[in-house]
Amino acid sequence: MSLIAGIIGSFVAILCFALLLECPRRYLPMAGIVGAVGGGVYLFCVRCGLGTVFSSFLSGLIIAFMSHMFARIFKAPVTVFLIPGILPTVPGAGMYRTVYYILEGKRSMSAYYLTQTLEIAGMIALAIFIADTFFKLITKFAKTDNLEKTEEK
Repeated sequence: MSLIAGIIGSFVAILCFALLLECPRRYLPMAGIVGAVGGGVYLFCVRCGLGTVFSSFLSGLIIAFMSHMFARIFKAPVTVFLIPGILPTVPGAGMYRTVYYILEGKRSMSAYYLTQTLEIAGMIALAIFIADTFFKLITKFAKTDNLEKTEEK
């Protein structure tokens, strides 16, 4: 699959998923863009040989930063962009393989995919946490800076 096809596929998938989540219609294109960029970053990193876990981390970080930026630009909750946008990096195939190999009786393969799935889920959570903390710090410093300016007057 080409990178462009993957990005377009991510965009369409996110649009459909956002519709299922009843995302406000005016934010659907932006949610699609967040998912397309995140999916593109993931596919690009995997093709560069960075591994699925680190690729998921970078993709999650980009998605979380874009979600926060779009939330501030369009004055909407972050979750409107974050929840649909994170879909391309969610390790659904890993969860499927874990259960499949459990049913097949191949414990070593199921343990491998379970571990990988948990690592990816942890990296996604860490990326969201880092982006959220970054934006909270920026907001905190902006408020204290504005407070100092008003005290000077």
